[in-house]
Amino acid sequence: MQTDKLRDLIVNTLDDMKALDVKVLDVRGKTSITDLMVIASGTSNRHVTSIAETIAFKAKDAGENPLGIEGLKEGEWVLVDLNGIVVHIMQTKVRDFYQLERLWDMDSPADSVQKTHQH
Repeated sequence: MQTDKLRDLIVNTLDDMKALDVKVLDVRGKTSITDLMVIASGTSNRHVTSIAETIAFKAKDAGENPLGIEGLKEGEWVLVDLNGIVVHIMQTKVRDFYQLERLWDMDSPADSVQKTHQH
């Protein structure tokens, strides 16, 4: 499956599942692990695990088997590895603590400031 189509499937699933604060980061050139990172928040352990399981199911249904899923048992931070896209679903407190967006977007602080002011 093409990266763009998989990204759209993930973003639409996150929207359908009422995930909060969805961000798509292009990390090509910053890491060889993946091309895109998608970060979203869930409201509880159950919400986070439900979102992750649904993303994994829909991706598999579309022909993209997840390479791995980590954190389902705890439900605070679940990572779904879909080869070219890594999806992080986190409870808000965990996301605030780790601040993955800042870690991966560190090359362009001006962009982060502009995005914040557009809301």
